[in-house]
Amino acid sequence: MGRALRIPADKTAIFLPYQARWIRDNSRLKLMEKSRQIGLSWSTAYATVSRTALASARHDQWVSSRDDIQARLFLEDCKLWSGNLELAARDLGELALDAENKHTAYTLRFANGKRIHSMSSNPDAQAGKRGGRVLDEFALHPDPRKLWSIAYPGITWGGSMEVISTHRGSKNFFNQLVREYKESGNPKKISLHTVTLQNALDDGFLYKLQQSLPDDDERQEMDEAAYFDWVKGGAADEESFLQEYMCQPADDDAAFLEYDLIAGCEYPAEIDWSICEGGELYAGVDIGRKRDLTVLWILEKLGDVLYTRYVLTLKNMSKAEQEKALWPLMQRCRRTCMDATGLGIGWADDAKLKFGDYAVEAVTFSTRVKEALAYPVRSRFEAKTLRIPYDQHIRADLRSVTKQVTASGNIRFTAERTPDGHADRFWALALAIEAASGAQGGRWIPMTGHLAQQQQQSELEKNWIPGDV
Repeated sequence: MGRALRIPADKTAIFLPYQARWIRDNSRLKLMEKSRQIGLSWSTAYATVSRTALASARHDQWVSSRDDIQARLFLEDCKLWSGNLELAARDLGELALDAENKHTAYTLRFANGKRIHSMSSNPDAQAGKRGGRVLDEFALHPDPRKLWSIAYPGITWGGSMEVISTHRGSKNFFNQLVREYKESGNPKKISLHTVTLQNALDDGFLYKLQQSLPDDDERQEMDEAAYFDWVKGGAADEESFLQEYMCQPADDDAAFLEYDLIAGCEYPAEIDWSICEGGELYAGVDIGRKRDLTVLWILEKLGDVLYTRYVLTLKNMSKAEQEKALWPLMQRCRRTCMDATGLGIGWADDAKLKFGDYAVEAVTFSTRVKEALAYPVRSRFEAKTLRIPYDQHIRADLRSVTKQVTASGNIRFTAERTPDGHADRFWALALAIEAASGAQGGRWIPMTGHLAQQQQQSELEKNWIPGDV
């Protein structure tokens, strides 16, 4: 089809140039800001095996991954390289490092007695361990600064520390390390590597990828420009694409919720977040039809923490079709706060008739009401009393909301309208939090005081006639 792929100079080479540069770099502190899914964890596993299996090796290697699944996958890559390199290695399975604190690691032992320990993200598991460090998906850890602080002393007696990650917001500690290197004279003496999606494609990444794909995969017919557009088109939004693939951290000063706040409340990948545990359920429903989504968000209240149990998104469905999907879920909930703005008026009225005034609270959005709904969302994230699933669309929605101050000093919460809605998941979550906030002493307090005042004030402003006193 006339495609002109960038083919590596040595087509038989195992590693692409950016991977080879990373492997060959023997610096004491290495940092890689990278695009997603370009084979850096795979090539890092090779480097980790190579130095640990040497007869002269002096140190174990301690690998920290984002979660338990990633920890196991990294060790699987290490086992693969051990076999390919014909190195004697034994998989010791999951070993207890600290039984009292339940710290474990997946461990691979080599003939020289040295080991690779692959652990999930708990920074405390790094304490007291001597030897090399690999901190994978560093920015995604709940507390990257703490992880660095505990892991770094472990290389005092030798070994290196490798930090690998995509970005997670401009205020994340990972980006602070990058900025120190670029703007402050590199006080930590870090060796920085940067590989965007475009960098990887320029080094022949697509050619290598196509060698491993089935013949009928649609990417077999793409050149680099088409593949770049294909990846960009699948991203949740422009900000997500630039951050996940082009090493441009999202601006945390512009968004109402910083990435670190969101990440601190996301479920680890290995947890099934949809399983209820016997608590009361509360729901928020943001209504849309064609341009926007209808989103139902269900929270389970267990003590002081609200756990997400279900997020339903609907689009381009009639009112009857949406009600057929919404009503059975709302019926399971003790209380629902429902968008009654514009199109939502009819939905809220019908829901009240079906479930009763006690079970459904109609909320009319206004500038004041949105402000009253938005701040409790941020408070929950700050206090870590909310759990949400790890999902790119949810994260993009939460990030899309910005707080703006008008010339008259009023606060407005806004979001750009995208093909994936208009921050509809954010407002459904805000409504669900409001629904849960009214439960006191086994009874329901209709509309918490602050929000009720804002709704009443909005009604007064709506009906106010210039000249009235």
